Amino acid sequence: MNDQVIKMIVEGIRDTLYMTFGSVLIGYVAGLPLGILLFVTNDNGLKPNRLVYRILDFICNIIRSIPFLILLILLIPFTRLIVGKSYGSTATIVPLVICAAPYIARVVESSLNDVDTGVIEAAKSMGASNVQIITRVLLVEARTSLMTGFTITTGLLLGYSAMSGTVGGGGLGDIAVRYGYYRWQTDIMIITVVLLIVIFQIIQNLGTGISMHFDKRKK
Repeated sequence: MNDQVIKMIVEGIRDTLYMTFGSVLIGYVAGLPLGILLFVTNDNGLKPNRLVYRILDFICNIIRSIPFLILLILLIPFTRLIVGKSYGSTATIVPLVICAAPYIARVVESSLNDVDTGVIEAAKSMGASNVQIITRVLLVEARTSLMTGFTITTGLLLGYSAMSGTVGGGGLGDIAVRYGYYRWQTDIMIITVVLLIVIFQIIQNLGTGISMHFDKRKK
């Protein structure tokens, strides 16, 4: 490989990490409150509201049912409106966030549902408000599951960011498509695939390690 190819791959790694972690962080800004709201308003929640739950549930299911590549194309006008263009790593973050937020919400809802109801009842008996129960009991008790969900979500978005390369999304996926597919440079495609695998394994191992650290059952 020459210096130009090495520089291109380094930039591809940078763009891939930027898209992945940028979208997962922004996705949690939207998805975490949405997941908490789903938990709170369900039939067994802290403040049941069937109408609100059904609306949020419907929105999450609709977005999650659309394949990412189709969603990416559907959102081109919206992406262009938000960032001024529909290609590149920054533009790709927009559909990644919209795809991730409902998924994150479901992960959060599931994690909170797994918290022992006895802990919640104990907090209520001590006069804790719903906000206190959410912030000081539910999120603390569910932290291991939430961290596991964060790891899974990050790995998922890594794959989606690579998939966006088919429509000029940037990063390693874009390099794999442009050079490995259109130009038949198999060596570059193999390198990008190996790098994606390595990045995924690093994310998975770090996430698993942090989850085990917070898991009280392991102590």
